[in-house]
Amino acid sequence: MKVLVAMSGGVDSSVAAAQMVEEGHDVIGVTLKLWEGPNGEAPTAGCCTVSDSEDARRVAAQLDIPYYVLNYTSAFSQGVIDKFVDDYLRGWTPNPCVECNRSVKFDKLLNQAAEFDCDVLVTGHYARVQETGGQYRLLRGLDSSKDQSYVLYMLKQEQLAKVQFPVGEHTKAETRAIAGELGLRTALKPDSQDICFVGRGDYRDFVDGQTDVATSPGDMVDTAGNKVAEHTGVAGFTIGQRRGLGVTFGDPRYVIKVEPATSTVVIGKKEDLETVDCVLSDLTWIGDSHEGSATFQYRAHGEPAACRVEATEDESWLVTFDRLQLAIAPGQAGVLYQADEVLGGGTITRGT
Repeated sequence: MKVLVAMSGGVDSSVAAAQMVEEGHDVIGVTLKLWEGPNGEAPTAGCCTVSDSEDARRVAAQLDIPYYVLNYTSAFSQGVIDKFVDDYLRGWTPNPCVECNRSVKFDKLLNQAAEFDCDVLVTGHYARVQETGGQYRLLRGLDSSKDQSYVLYMLKQEQLAKVQFPVGEHTKAETRAIAGELGLRTALKPDSQDICFVGRGDYRDFVDGQTDVATSPGDMVDTAGNKVAEHTGVAGFTIGQRRGLGVTFGDPRYVIKVEPATSTVVIGKKEDLETVDCVLSDLTWIGDSHEGSATFQYRAHGEPAACRVEATEDESWLVTFDRLQLAIAPGQAGVLYQADEVLGGGTITRGT
């Protein structure tokens, strides 16, 4: 096959590229330039740094494959950053990795693969694709601690037919061991834990710097509506937040609700974060739609919760849990599973 490999400069995509070469495929490596500063400078933390591109280039040279850097900054800004800022301004909790996969990596990049006449797009995600009877299934990666199927729920049949995730068949330790055996310079490179365009900074400062729409100061109230403090803007708060509230009590308090329309932040006790259900909208099914028993995940590495899912009259989906869940925030991705298989997912529009 002719294969396009998205190379981030990390160990996972390096090994994915190496495996494709070892299997005898015609491989092209690409790094995506997704983010740059106001003066065109590369970020110093997260992904897309100069050192990341250099690591990817050197691995490609070692593997003796063609290598390109593709400038997707415009698509990333419109599809990921603008939504990230807008969601925080509306009191939601966004997941930029989901939007990056949706609007850039498995949209623009699959189109790029076609332009290169490539048969398959390969990435370093910890997930698996299996084909059975002409239908494609998305499964968790074998390493549950690194599984990334949660941020891939939007992939459809025609996309799954053209993607492969080689490292999804390995544990992280095995991936690093393979990189070490091959002498790849990324073998011991630490994983990036930052939001790529925020880096080591505070997302609140980033949101402030990206918009001329300043969020208004307002009241912080308890669950009875009593004012307990003032705040400088709702974009600085997310559901379930405990630190940085600016108030102290005898026991912990958490953000229970964010109301941008009135610039109000509601705080309460931990039990006030409990919910028995939530609502999913814009749901994408990988195969057929599903009603009935499933498990539900609302954080990238959260514990799946047993639930029942049913369609509603307004084309949303109601997820009802077997046990109370904590701090489900509007804007989060909600993903439905059966065992290790992703059924589909969407955006939580009503949570705690």
